Amino acid sequence: MTQRHICHPEGLPKCAAGHSARHIHDLRGLAAGGGHFIECQCQASRRHPEPDAALAEWRRINRPFRSARRVLPAIAAPAPDTVVQMRLLMPGEGRVDSG
Repeated sequence: MTQRHICHPEGLPKCAAGHSARHIHDLRGLAAGGGHFIECQCQASRRHPEPDAALAEWRRINRPFRSARRVLPAIAAPAPDTVVQMRLLMPGEGRVDSG
């Protein structure tokens, strides 16, 4: 048999669809289609000469999707010409009539 299943006691990360992954080492040469790869029932990584490279690719292609960051609108300060100041009378102050 030219393929071996390699066990990972810590487990392999599941694919984006949630399927369990398995690490396969094809003992043929790379030119003949051999190498390390990780697969599940819906996808597989490319074949690599090193197991760490196959695992790195598996993690890269199956990383969880990040939600888009919500961009908050900038709060603009009021323009200076929209500010109106009015003098308020204090209790006890009377109106000054001109006349």
